[in-house]
Amino acid sequence: MSEVEATTDVSVVSDVTESVVEAIAKVVVGKDVLVRDVLAALLSAGHVLFEDVPGLGKTLLAGSIASSLGLDFARLQFTPDLLPGDITGGYVLNPESGRFELRKGPIFTNVLLADEINRASPKTQSALLQAMQEGTVSIEGNTFTLPRPFFVMATQNPVEYEGTFPLPEAQLDRFIMKCAMGYPSGEEEQQVLRNRMARRRDEARVEAVTDAATLERALEATEYVHLSADLDAYIVDLVAATRSERGVSVGASPRGSLALLKLSRVRAAQAGRSFVIPDDITHFAQSALAHRLVLSPDLWARPGAAARVVDGALQRVAVPVLDGEAAADGGGTTGADSTGE
Repeated sequence: MSEVEATTDVSVVSDVTESVVEAIAKVVVGKDVLVRDVLAALLSAGHVLFEDVPGLGKTLLAGSIASSLGLDFARLQFTPDLLPGDITGGYVLNPESGRFELRKGPIFTNVLLADEINRASPKTQSALLQAMQEGTVSIEGNTFTLPRPFFVMATQNPVEYEGTFPLPEAQLDRFIMKCAMGYPSGEEEQQVLRNRMARRRDEARVEAVTDAATLERALEATEYVHLSADLDAYIVDLVAATRSERGVSVGASPRGSLALLKLSRVRAAQAGRSFVIPDDITHFAQSALAHRLVLSPDLWARPGAAARVVDGALQRVAVPVLDGEAAADGGGTTGADSTGE
């Protein structure tokens, strides 16, 4: 795609997003905003951590996103005895040829659901770090490139900690956002029951609504959404404010700033805009920053403490007031402005 086409064609992002939301709404009820946010993470080349109780549809959501985008999907249940090779794969001896051949693990896919990721040992968890950051896997000295896009949706149970290994800060920082499904309303839960009766089977199928070429165009288009100088300063000030909050041992890293940059640009494109507005940034502040904070022991023990730190930063940092011309001025930023998470 040429630079001119990519700069002006942000409508492809909104078209893909709305098609996916409409398709998934038939099986995942009442989660349209969440679906848009998760899709924003995928289009930002990031990964999502779900912290929620079992049974709310996280597996269904992951599989539905993969199906609607026409992507390969794999689910891996993390357990204490899971080994790194169970994720990446390895070389095995072919008795017929007498040679060692690569047997690829489930990580060689487009969408990987890492279920209950905190039940595996730190050594096994670390097998995902290179893949999440670089899109590659090293096996016995050889490096292999993963399919593009490569998107990890990991889950962990917030109420059951027996037999678990908390994710280290370095790995939490690799997730562009952390979110939750949440319980459905009574009406939404009734709709879930009605949908199940109408299907006459447990399996919920979602048809592909786009293709690989269109998805690639959407991924490229987000790189040309404009972010004004006032707004990139706002992102930096917002992230810096989390580092000076009382009770915070380590604030959000520069990777948190990059996460807000990338997510806000995708959200703007999802709305059909070629420029970011402050609402795009504040919408993702909690999900992109709270999980990156390391709190002091007395604050860590209080439920929702990290969220309150981010709320405090949002209240203290003044939001830039931009008119329409200022917001859209400057054309498209270069792809180099948002490299890496």
